[in-house]
Amino acid sequence: MSKTITVSSAITGKSYQYIDTGEPMRGGMKDVFFSPDKTYVVAFYRDIQDYNSRERLKKIVTQYYDAFFKKEGGEYYKNLYCWPTDMIEADRKVGLIVPTYHKNFFFKKGYATSDLIKGKEKEGKWFASAKFRNKQFALRLDESELGNWLSYFQVCVNIARGVKRLHSAGLAHSDLSYKNVLVDPVSKSAAIIDIDGLVVPGLFPPDVIGTADFIAPEVLSTKHLDIKDVNRKLPNRLTDLHALAVMIYMYLLYRHPLKGGKINDLDTERDDLLSMGEKALFIEHPTDTSNRPKIGQLNPKELPWADIMKIPYHVTGPYLKELFDQAFIKGLHHPNERPPAEMWEQALLKTTDLMQPCMNPSCEQKWYVFDNTLSPRCPFCGTRHLGTLPVLDLYYQFKPAVWKPENHRLMVYNNQYLFQWHVNRNITRNEKLTAEQKVPVGYFTFYHNKWVLVNQKLDSLKDLTEDKIIPINEMVELTDGKKLLLSKEDGGRVVTITMANK
Repeated sequence: MSKTITVSSAITGKSYQYIDTGEPMRGGMKDVFFSPDKTYVVAFYRDIQDYNSRERLKKIVTQYYDAFFKKEGGEYYKNLYCWPTDMIEADRKVGLIVPTYHKNFFFKKGYATSDLIKGKEKEGKWFASAKFRNKQFALRLDESELGNWLSYFQVCVNIARGVKRLHSAGLAHSDLSYKNVLVDPVSKSAAIIDIDGLVVPGLFPPDVIGTADFIAPEVLSTKHLDIKDVNRKLPNRLTDLHALAVMIYMYLLYRHPLKGGKINDLDTERDDLLSMGEKALFIEHPTDTSNRPKIGQLNPKELPWADIMKIPYHVTGPYLKELFDQAFIKGLHHPNERPPAEMWEQALLKTTDLMQPCMNPSCEQKWYVFDNTLSPRCPFCGTRHLGTLPVLDLYYQFKPAVWKPENHRLMVYNNQYLFQWHVNRNITRNEKLTAEQKVPVGYFTFYHNKWVLVNQKLDSLKDLTEDKIIPINEMVELTDGKKLLLSKEDGGRVVTITMANK
């Protein structure tokens, strides 16, 4: 028989209630109970918490909570984390008050063929494996839960921003994995959970070494050492960066970057330890091919994604390929070389500017990254783009009358918007954008068999090729070789147009 129990905060004295049914939800370390109105949960640690752990929890719900959420931009971050708001004590047990997950993070349908996981939490693992989207697999996810390929880029942007903010505060998550990140490709959102294990360097050490598949090689290869050994590597900001790179790779390619065909030891447990630790090797390493997946050993349910020859990692575009190389080749065994979260965020955003909608309505991914050819095609279904395709290269003013390329392209498709962060290099597309900066300043459309840019808000848009000002509410045709000045303000860009498939 269930009963309502009242507990008090160990910090503020505030009272909270929870429903004890006798069978709590059991997490890795905590027993979890819902409040009567289900707006929060009370999560009790099963083990007695020592002084250090209690001090860490107090700081998380006070000092760090205030720093993240009670300053400008705090509302934005509330959507990126499921952050404990208070700490309680009852019967010598320590507990946390944690807001319940947003409804987006619970399956509405779940599996396509059953209601087995309907209402369950959308842990990232469901969306990082090819088999859960394979139509030949009985336990595949329903199409209504999957989103499209572009959705996962936007999900990854949110995760990268969450990690970036933790690291900028001097914190590390310590157990970043698809188990501790909830994702919803439909709303393109993500939330980092299990915040109570935050690592504060020099003050609060990690409680765990991480989750299998996401633990950094240096942590695995030294875990046999005593925890006080100076050579022992424990979770920190740099191990978070390994986990972040693995997650992004898995969300975009539905396979693990280190799990290939190489056998390092006949003992299965020892082999796994070496393959993910001391002997870890990127499955798509350009010169050492010894860990390439062996086609005959691949699970048919994970094809074609598990076949790196059919869907190589460079389908994610040039910016992400460069960061994957940095993370899994240069930085795999040299943690200081790993790309920081902000680099992942900006590379993901620049890649979304390279995206094209697939012209095949039956394509499962719906979007693909422009392959930098004059005859682009979707790498997932093979459909070629029909008709002309404007490619805009962005330039910035290096000095008066000298313009240099930005290594940033904008692909055009029908009814795509132009934003201020495209127009002016002094405006960075991140979580600090104002509401005004999020409003489109123009849009592209295919009008009377011509590609045009319609000026909505640009007061100094100019066709440099024809030396002609384009007033607001008028349009300019996009033709091969044309140059447009988007803004004459400081930081304003010029674009040059190349017509692919012409």
